[in-house]
Amino acid sequence: MKPDILYFGRFPEPTVEELHRRFTVHHWPVQPTPEEIDPGLRARVRTAAIEVNRGAKRALIEALPKLEIIACFGAGVDLVDLNAARERGIPVTNTPAVFDDECADLAIGLMLASCRQIVYADHYVRSGEWRRKGPISLGRSVTNKTMGVVGLGAIGRAIADRAVAFKMRVIYTGPRRKPDAPYEYVPDLIELARQSDIMMVAAIGSPETRHLISAPVIDALGPNGTLINIARGFVVDEAAMIKALQEGRLGWAALDVFDTPPGEPNPALLALPNVIVQPHHGSATIETRTRIGGHMLANLDAWLCGKPLVSPVT
Repeated sequence: MKPDILYFGRFPEPTVEELHRRFTVHHWPVQPTPEEIDPGLRARVRTAAIEVNRGAKRALIEALPKLEIIACFGAGVDLVDLNAARERGIPVTNTPAVFDDECADLAIGLMLASCRQIVYADHYVRSGEWRRKGPISLGRSVTNKTMGVVGLGAIGRAIADRAVAFKMRVIYTGPRRKPDAPYEYVPDLIELARQSDIMMVAAIGSPETRHLISAPVIDALGPNGTLINIARGFVVDEAAMIKALQEGRLGWAALDVFDTPPGEPNPALLALPNVIVQPHHGSATIETRTRIGGHMLANLDAWLCGKPLVSPVT
């Protein structure tokens, strides 16, 4: 008899097919409350597979007395109550280093879309304004500009390496210097912002990085600066960023993440013409999502076979 698995979120079809082949699958599009799960299922389920953006709260973990593993589809596990899992001795796995290139590609795409007005220019043509008004207003070049990367982890490094192809000067900050990085280390975040034309936020999401990009950092980036966030929404003080954009103290922003629930960005952001928004889809390609699913399944296979987990978080 196949073991039961709780599955929250959306996975690629090949991943879903494999889950059905190996488990008896119980699916919810979002994280359910304990009361939404049949009591009999709660009493016997041993595995959970979750899209990281759906998370796993303490109440849910505590409601599953036989839970033995939480396998995450994605890398960031800040929405999983790791303390609740540790208290129960439940391992949590994730899928790191699978989508670094995709996230870096989107970050560079956001930079180009903002500086070269790609989204606005598309609307300009479709709306007939090109015919009525003539040439579009001038954009901004990225060549020979300075990119400041906040967090030179795997994704930040992939962004930095791509920026070199655009003849950009790259500087970075983080908790410590990276010995293998060929880029200038600027330990002070405000100084990094002062030197940057474009600030790429690629820091990890944690309590320590909440509002890391604060009002003083935003002011240091200034009215000619562009803020791009592909990390977590809460890493940026969103209220301070909106105010700076409205008042012209920050030039532009391009965001794939928000400090609000999924699908509910602050309406004030959507009203700003100097902001580009995306639906948190840094890894959203067929190829990468399929690889993420394979990595998650490898962790589940290891658990089924009693072997060491491929990528444990706890």
